[in-house]
Amino acid sequence: MKVEREVVRHVAELGRLSIKEEEVEGFADQLGQVLKWADKLGELDLDDVEPTAHVLDMENVFREDERRSSLSTEKALENAPDKEDGYFKVPRIIEE
Repeated sequence: MKVEREVVRHVAELGRLSIKEEEVEGFADQLGQVLKWADKLGELDLDDVEPTAHVLDMENVFREDERRSSLSTEKALENAPDKEDGYFKVPRIIEE
């Protein structure tokens, strides 16, 4: 499949890629090959194939949810460089 040079430039712009003018022709050929293979995949009968995101069966392993005590306010603020009224105090970054 022949890909026009303008298409390559457009795709590079969409991807925020900087390509040199002498590279455009090579990328056009490569993009054409990719699109040719994509067309080839479109010819396959995939009606009975279940969609998947990974070739292997994957299973998340989560720990059990269990209630635990958290840090007290005093313990959390123990090493704070600046605190006020039980909260971390940080410098203002937005001027009003």
